[in-house]
Amino acid sequence: MTTLALTRTHFRFLLLENLRVPIAVGSAAIFPALSLLFFVVPFGFGDDPVAATSAVIQLAVFGVLSSFLFTFGVGVADDREKAWDPYVRTLAAAATPRIVGRLLTGFVFALIAIVPVTIVGAALTAASVTPLRFLAGLAAMLVAGLPFLLGGLAVGYSMPVKAALPVTQLIFFPLAFGGGLFLPPQLFPGWLQTISELLPSRGARDVVVWAVQGIAPSVLTLVSFAVWTVATAALAGWAYRRDEGRRFR
Repeated sequence: MTTLALTRTHFRFLLLENLRVPIAVGSAAIFPALSLLFFVVPFGFGDDPVAATSAVIQLAVFGVLSSFLFTFGVGVADDREKAWDPYVRTLAAAATPRIVGRLLTGFVFALIAIVPVTIVGAALTAASVTPLRFLAGLAAMLVAGLPFLLGGLAVGYSMPVKAALPVTQLIFFPLAFGGGLFLPPQLFPGWLQTISELLPSRGARDVVVWAVQGIAPSVLTLVSFAVWTVATAALAGWAYRRDEGRRFR
């Protein structure tokens, strides 16, 4: 089989495997929409187009980052403990189709996580965006999620599933709060604002806000986001090679 055909096969297998567990799909998608419904829609700032649009963006980013971190962190760790994954990795085929298939699966579920919160925002708040800005926002979300995707791979390839789940939870929720995914970072005190600009979650939020609303992030936020992306890529590569060396040498 060609590389493209193998990639398509891995993608189809992983997609169907995840879709067979609806709660895993629904949980990542429902929480941001419920948060918008309970904490934004009933209050006055839901009628402010700028504030409402920012709230929808923040919670959509939350859904994407959560999907990436848990899909790759817990998902990869779980696969490593099954007999099928080690068997596939011993076959005479490159690792690229398997990795790309997993990445495509993650992108699909990240986009699924955006749908409910977008519908609630469009139907029940004053949030608005042009079609071109909306498409730019979708592309920006995939870029914004890279540190969490790569960080998830690092966790998944370096820990058993029993450790990966609590570790991803301990990592994600403080980062989500500190990055301004629950509250606008403009409401933070000065010391927390400074810390926030150093977090990958703040960089992810601000990149998407930039694409959708045209509000440029600070230089510190962009530099920090780039550093986090490079660092998590290096960590994911190290974890993958370490896992392969320990189990297949």
